[in-house]
Amino acid sequence: MDLFEAIRGRRSIGKVKPDPVERHLIERIIEAGTWAPNHKNTEPWRFFVLTGEGRKPLGRVLAEIEREKFHEPLTEEEEQKVAKQAEKPFRAPVIIAVAVQYSGKVPPIEEICAVSAAVQNMLLAAHGLGLGAIWRTGDPTYHPKMKELFGLREQDEMVGFIYLGYPDIKPNDGKRTYFLEKTNWFDQNGEYK
Repeated sequence: MDLFEAIRGRRSIGKVKPDPVERHLIERIIEAGTWAPNHKNTEPWRFFVLTGEGRKPLGRVLAEIEREKFHEPLTEEEEQKVAKQAEKPFRAPVIIAVAVQYSGKVPPIEEICAVSAAVQNMLLAAHGLGLGAIWRTGDPTYHPKMKELFGLREQDEMVGFIYLGYPDIKPNDGKRTYFLEKTNWFDQNGEYK
């Protein structure tokens, strides 16, 4: 697959089949992430692969975070919302939780950018291997209970969850604003155009 074709053709695939994904494919995806650029070679990424029953602790924490929104005793509707959160990790056979572990050698924003670049590499690798993936975030991602679940230090952060599997939907056509509408040029004379 041509690189530019892969970049333009990759889509977030939110619906995947329950079929298991072979371990060697998951490992290739993670390895692709480790080739992202990172200032001073800090390699600030940490990956946690959740499959099978290994997805349950994530569901438990998502449910606990949702439960915090309500007052006891919960209504039936609130209980359903909590239960729905507990099931979210089972939308895909594989979840790769991705965190940034700060080195202290570079500004934190640079570590976050490096891990975000790693995630993009992983999404492109999944696409190139014929898999569907979506990078999921949201408020629960940044909750202290997530750090606790994954054994992160206080200064470290989750950057999201890659839900991975064989696609069960046809991807939408992509659309982006024409790049020149988002681009400013400064010429050799320092003039802004």
